[in-house]
Amino acid sequence: MRPLPISAPPLPDEMQRRLARVRELMAAQDLDAYVACSPDNVFYLTNFANYVHERPFILVVKRDGAPQFVVPRLEASHVRTRAVGDVELVEYPEFPAPPGHGWADSLRAVIAAHARVGMESTCPLAVYEALAAARVRTDVIDDARLIKSPYELGRIAYGCHLISEAHHQLLASARPGKPLFQVAGEMTALMLPRVLRDNPATNMLATRLTSVFQPPSVSHDPHNFTNVHMTMVEGGPHVSIVNCTINGYGAEVERTWFLGAVPDAARRPFEVMLEARRLALELTVPGNVMGDVDRRVNAVFAKAGYGEFLLHRTGHGIGVTGHEAPFLADGYEHEIEPGMVFTIEPGVYLKGIGGFRHSDTVMTTATGNIVLTDGPVTLDAVTLPLPGAE
Repeated sequence: MRPLPISAPPLPDEMQRRLARVRELMAAQDLDAYVACSPDNVFYLTNFANYVHERPFILVVKRDGAPQFVVPRLEASHVRTRAVGDVELVEYPEFPAPPGHGWADSLRAVIAAHARVGMESTCPLAVYEALAAARVRTDVIDDARLIKSPYELGRIAYGCHLISEAHHQLLASARPGKPLFQVAGEMTALMLPRVLRDNPATNMLATRLTSVFQPPSVSHDPHNFTNVHMTMVEGGPHVSIVNCTINGYGAEVERTWFLGAVPDAARRPFEVMLEARRLALELTVPGNVMGDVDRRVNAVFAKAGYGEFLLHRTGHGIGVTGHEAPFLADGYEHEIEPGMVFTIEPGVYLKGIGGFRHSDTVMTTATGNIVLTDGPVTLDAVTLPLPGAE
């Protein structure tokens, strides 16, 4: 069943369930404590989002009791305003600070020297070296995030609905000569008021709305948006991207499309991309291994002679970010489980012709998957009429 969209912040019991799952994973690894510095992991367990800067924010989870959050005094009130659930603040005065009063002193004060402590793979070296305890590199919060709760699925579904509407509008207003900066402004003006209406307490530090496109001269280079003045042109392939993180939850929809006509050189790679997409959707179901999915999808491109023109994996996870584990990628040998959320976006990139990629946000279920975003798929559907054409 498709989840109902949710825009409201989480309730304390949702955060408590997340914390309990993290503690289950800690117990399985015999960890006395776990240290999180990643802003995404901190957000997952507290609902607090902040920019990373020179003043560290360090969350400490122990086997019981409220998580302890080492924060600069400057931000303590901010944390209390946004945090959901029980969080004990451990304040330090400033950075830098006199000896005995810095963040490292506060961190050591809450972790026993004899403890066995889990540390994130992305943990800053300064935080790692601040502790004398036995340290274990492990990513238990990231692992807890792999399978989404019903609440999280509702939050992702909300973002999917919003960006799908915006993407439809982007395509409906497409015309030769329309610049990238105009598209970005129009789509933000469409989405942001809706977000603020649905949740007046929207946290803009955890919210990002992106609407961009690439014309055929650039679409072979999928992350190149350096020229905000580039414009839509007759023909294609154009690639459009509308994605979001709204109050900490991501979603993504992308399409390859044409204005007025489809160049002959674009027809075959487009159809091969669709074949790869169909297979990816068929295979992204519980029980299949993610690396196998990517290898089988890549084989479609290789068989068509496009194997050397692949630049990325079949898909990635979506949750409290727009890019996270799990990954539909060769080398990521984990089974798909119900409640995971992926992008499905196999693509091929041909310099001088363009890029070919559709992307949708997809939720796995007990028996298959549900596509949460919406957009045209077939070549006929993505061949848009020129303005004024009959």
